[in-house]
Amino acid sequence: MQSTGKTILITGGGSGIGAALAHEFHAAGNQVIIAGRRRGALDAVVAAHPGMAAMVLDMADPAAITAFASQLVADFPALDAVLLNAGIMVAEEKIDLAIAEATIATNLLGPIRLAHALLPHLEARPAATILTVSSGLAFVPLAATPTYSATKAAIHSWSLSMREQLKDTSVEVVELVPPGVQTDLMPGHAENDQMMPLAEFMAETMALLRQEPTPAEIHVERVRFLSEATKRGEFAQVFGILNGAH
Repeated sequence: MQSTGKTILITGGGSGIGAALAHEFHAAGNQVIIAGRRRGALDAVVAAHPGMAAMVLDMADPAAITAFASQLVADFPALDAVLLNAGIMVAEEKIDLAIAEATIATNLLGPIRLAHALLPHLEARPAATILTVSSGLAFVPLAATPTYSATKAAIHSWSLSMREQLKDTSVEVVELVPPGVQTDLMPGHAENDQMMPLAEFMAETMALLRQEPTPAEIHVERVRFLSEATKRGEFAQVFGILNGAH
């Protein structure tokens, strides 16, 4: 993926990993558009980055996604990268249907719907990138967040398939696989010393994204404990460690 001179949309760009990625891509000389549900959070990020743009988007609303995609392409015809970062992570006690349905709508259907709406435009660009965001929990699930873990496993699988389907087009598919990072994704994460500091995650992630060629999957070293557990033959052991700690 070309690391400068791009026009890139980042969903969930008002906070956490999304805001940090927006900062990095903006600093590298890209036109960055951030999207999210909270106008105040978006405006705060844009205020610190002259030239950055923001658009409100609810990833759980199919009609809003369709309208957003049309407006985005009209306003930014040079769009050639989309980072599907927006997501929610909520603990569930057994099966909480409301949480499960909201998580699937935001974390899985949202990225699929937005990619569907933007793919014709991206395929018409000389070189374009779809970046998905899964999780180490796509490979070893956290029992306290079963639907979140399942959506991230689905995003990983979907990324593999889309990469294969698009291999003969101008669109590449790159998957970011974060570990637990010190953000406000869940209460307590930002202060949890078991999580990876955001600055460290960003430094390692951006270094990997700048590699030529860009790896199809971006695994920082800290996530490999989870993402390579099956490869090491340690899935049951790692599952027990992960869930025994919660």
